[in-house]
Amino acid sequence: MKRVLLAALLLGLLVTPARAQSVPELPFESVPNPLKLPHDIHFGEIAGVAVNARGHVFVFSRGNSTGPSYMATASQLLEFDANGNFVRELGKNLNAWSYAHAVRVDPQDNIWVVDKGSNMILRFTPEGHVDWVFGRKGEASHLIVPPDYQTEMAKLLERAGVAVNIPEQNNPRWPLPVHEDNSFNQPTDVAWDSDGNSYFSDGYINSRIGKANARGEWVTSWGSLGSAPGQFDTPHGIAVSPADEIYVADRGNRRIQVFEPDGTYIREFTIDVPVDVTRGRVVYGRANPNGTSGALAPGAPDALCMTPGPDPVLFVGDIYPSRVYKVSLQGEVLGVYGQPGRNLGEFGWIHGIACPSEDEIWVAELINWRVQKLVTKGTGD
Repeated sequence: MKRVLLAALLLGLLVTPARAQSVPELPFESVPNPLKLPHDIHFGEIAGVAVNARGHVFVFSRGNSTGPSYMATASQLLEFDANGNFVRELGKNLNAWSYAHAVRVDPQDNIWVVDKGSNMILRFTPEGHVDWVFGRKGEASHLIVPPDYQTEMAKLLERAGVAVNIPEQNNPRWPLPVHEDNSFNQPTDVAWDSDGNSYFSDGYINSRIGKANARGEWVTSWGSLGSAPGQFDTPHGIAVSPADEIYVADRGNRRIQVFEPDGTYIREFTIDVPVDVTRGRVVYGRANPNGTSGALAPGAPDALCMTPGPDPVLFVGDIYPSRVYKVSLQGEVLGVYGQPGRNLGEFGWIHGIACPSEDEIWVAELINWRVQKLVTKGTGD
């Protein structure tokens, strides 16, 4: 009996908990000044980045801001060639522009944008014209926009001394929103399967995934607010594997969930890499090295992309501590890169990732107002 207990004890000492596993540093280096802006165009917070088949880079920036300080329009879509030279601005003064969130390029080189503020998802042709529109921006004559208007108004009235009966759960997610086909409530991302179906992460309020077929016709949606399998707390990114498995970055629940194309739950995994608090300093917000839930928890997937080809990997970025993780489709963390900061190879709130290959990825940062191009050392720039 003593031998059995001793063997069990030794085995327990040899098994390392997942959070303590050693993850190798990815051999990336950041290319200085990868994108060249005209003198009269400036980046704002970079919400998204995408790369097409020709190597052209599309940046969805919260630049070109117009309007009042609060709730001003902040969306600008810019294109650069494979050498980083500025090509054009797409959709200048577009009605859908409100608050940039994501840009993606589909297999046909159409450019898709997700605007969180207007609740719209658009498809641009490669030539740069809108040909598909999902969702609708609130009319300027309507007082009941944005979605949290009643929430904020109740708080303002209370602070002003007006007697207001404020519900206990007075927030944009309460009462639970009614899901409507072809309608979004602060959407976040888009991806496609091998049959050309589109998947939308309808993110901050609706807490669901929407699906449209290759003709652009709404098919179904699934999900609701919560932490159970198949539920979401801010589905913030989405990608589809060659096997047509749908990977959803469930940011608030600090996990990635995987589904069949019909929404059937398959599995989930988390990214658990210990934070070295001696590396870098956060550029905004607070450090949260021991967090296990919420957007600021280490490994909470804020940005998600999948490399092309038959054997892809995921690249995932988080807000804190602003690192890039290379992850297998089974959820094994293969490597990590970066730390918080303002210099090359450091990040401030990673919000979007494009990964044309395992040796070249583009990272969109909110707080640092920039896009970094990362390449594997020794592969050139």
